[in-house]
Amino acid sequence: MRMIDRATAEGVLEPLALVDHFEACHRETRAVADDILLLDPVPGSGATFLCRGAWRSGKALGIKFGPVMPANAAKGLPTIVTMVALFEGQTGQPVAVIDGHPITNWKTAADSALAQRFLGRADARRYLIVGAGTLAPYLVRAHRAVRPSLTEVVIYNRGRARAEALVKTLAGFGITATIADSLEQAAREADVISTATLSEEPLIRGAWLKPGTHLDLVGAYLPSMREADVEAVTAGRLFVDNKDAAIGGCGELVDAFMAGKASEESIEGDLYDLVGKDLRRRSQGEMTVYKNVGGGHLDLMTAEFVAKKLGLM
Repeated sequence: MRMIDRATAEGVLEPLALVDHFEACHRETRAVADDILLLDPVPGSGATFLCRGAWRSGKALGIKFGPVMPANAAKGLPTIVTMVALFEGQTGQPVAVIDGHPITNWKTAADSALAQRFLGRADARRYLIVGAGTLAPYLVRAHRAVRPSLTEVVIYNRGRARAEALVKTLAGFGITATIADSLEQAAREADVISTATLSEEPLIRGAWLKPGTHLDLVGAYLPSMREADVEAVTAGRLFVDNKDAAIGGCGELVDAFMAGKASEESIEGDLYDLVGKDLRRRSQGEMTVYKNVGGGHLDLMTAEFVAKKLGLM
């Protein structure tokens, strides 16, 4: 069994190849996945321990696990530390333990990029990323990898300093990006929009979206969080990556369901449906909405990718 550190995993994680791997995995038997969340028995700490297990029959088994320690922020320490334990699928023998940071970031980005491969317009040109946090550069690189026509990258962030830092980071990968002062104007002009924030109030308004837009909602993962209003969520064909986690788990869908504007039946499919049934865009003017909530099966697929690149599987 090998221990794989962050730098080694980052070094082999290539966005286009990872998206291709995800697509191939989603043409196979559905993975089984489940989560266990343990809460700190001491009230008030907010600390949790998350375990996300997944099994791809005959392929691999794995679990991503680690603590969330909010108090670490005041100590200058990471608040989230995760590892992924990977096992071979035929015999259950241990393969590797991998730093979870690159696994989480790249699986999230590849998740959205795979959906955009099927749902985005072939001639999409302008890409808007809302939020300039940890996930932002991964999302930009993955979306551009599957859609090279996205030559105009625009960043909107409430704090300009972080947006400027993202511009510099992307420049290191040969990507030129500009900063938008107005979210509304940037959204009105975008062909593909990704949101990666922790907002509890809608940021993207349906009234701003032009025909043919693909909306990729990544950040909100709790019922109290939302990045788009009901009009935006119901603006077009609706897809999710993980139906079980999305329904009741993210504020955008909670709002749309409560308003009577959408229901479980409004969700046309998840990634397995999107890929397996080829539920791709049907016209240039069609609007599409994708909710990315993740899942242990995607962490497992990413860990498999790393292991294969390193010759361990």
